[in-house]
Amino acid sequence: MKHLSAKEVQQKLENGEQLNIIDVRETEEVAAGKIPSAVNIPLGLVEFRLQDLDKIKEYILVCRSGGRSSKAAVFLESHGFDVTNMDGGMLAWEGKTE
Repeated sequence: MKHLSAKEVQQKLENGEQLNIIDVRETEEVAAGKIPSAVNIPLGLVEFRLQDLDKIKEYILVCRSGGRSSKAAVFLESHGFDVTNMDGGMLAWEGKTE
């Protein structure tokens, strides 16, 4: 599994890179703030949303601390997706939120 730090993800966004970020936290957690442009797919729903994802794209997975996103990354990798886990999750995020 590939990893990026929260700072590396923030730098990519600040450099204008278009990232496909999936936040696997629960809806009520995301309501308190998420990375701009991140799409919320709670961990329990990831397997039911596979048809909404594109195997050509690379996805960065985010949760509160990195544990749930790591589980989602393993699952998505096993289904042929190109994924990267953001280490430290939103606890390590210092960038903008919406």
